[in-house]
Amino acid sequence: MEIWINPACSKCRGALGLLDAEGASYTVRRYLEDVPDAAEIREVLTRLGLEPWDITRTQEAAAKELGLKDWPRDEASRDRWVEALAAHPKLIQRPIITADDGTAVIGRTDEAVRDALQRGSGRP
Repeated sequence: MEIWINPACSKCRGALGLLDAEGASYTVRRYLEDVPDAAEIREVLTRLGLEPWDITRTQEAAAKELGLKDWPRDEASRDRWVEALAAHPKLIQRPIITADDGTAVIGRTDEAVRDALQRGSGRP
């Protein structure tokens, strides 16, 4: 498993704490430093079963500067959204946990983190 985190995020720290408490085996990716490119974002979206606007933090200053709330949320606009996430990684919802079964979850709740654990072999 891999978990995309921002160390300053309380939800990320909570997810890490739960993974540790469960004895999970995982890799940490500090996605603000090790920024995912557009292809990686597309892959994670496929694994999540979501669209880019579904994982966008629309209340961030960058989102407001870009005017994201007014962007169309349709297939024709999908690449534009992905490129915005790649250019402004702070807009990516966190933490994202990629499970060993090829799926992913946004681990903002204990339930979601446990779901990721059940989907893969995240335990030693």
